[in-house]
Amino acid sequence: MKIALIGFGEAGLAIATSLAQRGGDRPAIRAFDIKLASDDDAISTAMAARISSAGVDAASSPADAVGEADIVISVVTADQAATAAALAARYLPQGALYLDMNSCAPTTKQIAAGSIEAKGGTYVDVAVMAPIEPRGHETPMLAAAPDPEAVAAQLAIAGLHPRFVGDAIGRASTIKMLRSVMVKGIEALTAECFRAAVRAGVAEEVATSLDASQTGMGWAEQAAYNMERMTAHGIRRAAEMREVAKTLRALDIPPAMTTGTIAWQDDMGALDLTLAPDAALAEQIAFIEQALEAGKDISG
Repeated sequence: MKIALIGFGEAGLAIATSLAQRGGDRPAIRAFDIKLASDDDAISTAMAARISSAGVDAASSPADAVGEADIVISVVTADQAATAAALAARYLPQGALYLDMNSCAPTTKQIAAGSIEAKGGTYVDVAVMAPIEPRGHETPMLAAAPDPEAVAAQLAIAGLHPRFVGDAIGRASTIKMLRSVMVKGIEALTAECFRAAVRAGVAEEVATSLDASQTGMGWAEQAAYNMERMTAHGIRRAAEMREVAKTLRALDIPPAMTTGTIAWQDDMGALDLTLAPDAALAEQIAFIEQALEAGKDISG
């Protein structure tokens, strides 16, 4: 089994290291990173040393890395994912698997897939669902590819076990992108809230109040509850959040997340819906979508 890594940043290093430490028949790994081709000798030398220290062979070019690979793992920056796929496709052996592990929109993954499939490779949309350290290739991942069972069997030989969520390219990345709305959004809200709380000298009190308000609900149940609260009280809550924005500005904290909250609360409250508090999330969203469509028809 021969594996090629395209990109050798944090993810590339973590995956290569964990694969190299795997027991049993370990795959032969080659890696190429654009820094290997740098005109700056210090940069190229440092990257070659980084690759070598992980027990991996540094490839002299993308063709050298990919040309004999059974599996290619792309871990470049998101803005270079489609370009990397187009470049790798030139040298990809027929039937090789191309695992795109970059955090990209599904449309980007579909563009990249076109390049790989046109050259006879099998494109696998992979979404890394947890920090890549310390588990490397064993980090929880989702995947989508044509004929998932066959692809999963091939990957298992190399010790790769993503959970397949379908055969449509972009499905795995859609799950990750939409999850990131919440995960990265909460991180941004945390910065906005607690920078202000520390400046105001009330961080401990705010944290204690948030602890007391934890519901213990699962995300689907919490989301349904949130939908009902916004449609029932969105207008009033938007007014409150405008006062929150004033509070933040007075503390010299830009209310970037709060401004978006005002818009969402206003829009949801303006639907004039009464949702059942205990209804399932899918039912809540269906009513909301119907109201939004009706609003479009009226405004049109």
